[in-house]
Amino acid sequence: MSVDRDQMLRNAAALLTRKATATMDEVARAAGISRATLHRHFAGRDALVRALEDLGIRECEAALDAARLDEGTAEDALRRLVTQVEPVAGLVAFLITENQLFEGDAQNEGWARLDARMAALFQRGQESGEFRIDLTPAWLTDALYGLIGSAAWSVQDGRVAAKDFPFMIAELLLGGARRRVTP
Repeated sequence: MSVDRDQMLRNAAALLTRKATATMDEVARAAGISRATLHRHFAGRDALVRALEDLGIRECEAALDAARLDEGTAEDALRRLVTQVEPVAGLVAFLITENQLFEGDAQNEGWARLDARMAALFQRGQESGEFRIDLTPAWLTDALYGLIGSAAWSVQDGRVAAKDFPFMIAELLLGGARRRVTP
């Protein structure tokens, strides 16, 4: 039987975003495969998490592409980005809590690409006068990741309606990031 690796990863991600401490047996069951099959694809949890990281980065890059960050105002681009990233928000929430992904030389270069593209959006907003200049683009990028993760968990736990995901993130982040002109 042939196994669709990306589908297996999506099933694993769906479980791990709800239960980060799931065992490899639980991941295999969620993926609809045996533990032996899971281990043939991923030598252990570390390998599985690294594969999930690659999937998450690919899907985030696709969301960034779909958001057309260079079009329109920076604020509108940010709103499009939040809407586009919603389907992968749970996986992003899981990944940003996996400390081993951000340690040492083995750090995936994809994070740097994502960070650079998001920071460029915030910098563009600063240069156009839309966003405050006293908050660095790097910090605004980190804040966006944090809000994506928090909103994903809130939706998952039923504390917030899924339809409110883009509004909550954009309004909270923009409320703090917008440049205010004092009279």
